[in-house]
Amino acid sequence: MPAQQLVFLLSDATGETVEKIVMAALTQFRDRLVRLKRISNVRTKNQVYEALDEALAQRALVVYTIVNRDLAQLVHDECDSLGLPSIDLITPLLMRLSEFFGLSPGQTPGLLHGMDEEYFRRVDAIEFTVKHDDGQEVRNLHKADLVLVGVSRTSKTPLSIYLAHRGWKVANVPLVQGIEPPAELFQIDSARVAGLVIDPERLVELRASRLRNLGQDPRAAYADFDQIEEELRYARKLFRRHPWVVVDVTGKAVEETANEVLVKLKLK
Repeated sequence: MPAQQLVFLLSDATGETVEKIVMAALTQFRDRLVRLKRISNVRTKNQVYEALDEALAQRALVVYTIVNRDLAQLVHDECDSLGLPSIDLITPLLMRLSEFFGLSPGQTPGLLHGMDEEYFRRVDAIEFTVKHDDGQEVRNLHKADLVLVGVSRTSKTPLSIYLAHRGWKVANVPLVQGIEPPAELFQIDSARVAGLVIDPERLVELRASRLRNLGQDPRAAYADFDQIEEELRYARKLFRRHPWVVVDVTGKAVEETANEVLVKLKLK
């Protein structure tokens, strides 16, 4: 049996369009074992970097529908620099239509889908989650449906965005050894907090990859194995002191981790 191959689907809206197109194309390759990973509402540079880091680690093909020209260009350039195969499904069509109509495209994502109450609920959740990413606006932690806590590169941001797309308002707080977490973290309902952990060897790989992408030395302390083990010990010790659920993200797709978080927090 052939090995499973992964295709990343990036979209600045729901991702339904790109998934349907790719699924239609895959009917011509029925002998291949393929898994699709849909990453929706990609609206910021950081989201692009996070998604492509993960795609690189899994040697995936990247297929994207992003109407914002600058962000689409960023995906194209990053894929080129990382050596990732990629396909832009929307920009060539937008350019041809622009030439044909003599008009510039609106660059507004998500117009294909109706704006019902559920849609606006997801939009609110996504806006909240983006504003409360990486320890921002900690004074509003009590307004989050759930809070993710973990050291750097434990998938806090992609997991937060994935959950937000499903309507959950998510905040995430980074743990940095030697710096006390914000006091607000310990004042909210513990039943809404999930601590994220990961295998230290996998974390070394992720951090080294990130440093290389930034043009920095992958042997820096940030990716040092002993340093990472110490950070994870610190995180686990903190998690034990509080009745938070703990989720190991090692080797799991974002959707798998999201499901485990929701189940453990009794939100599903």
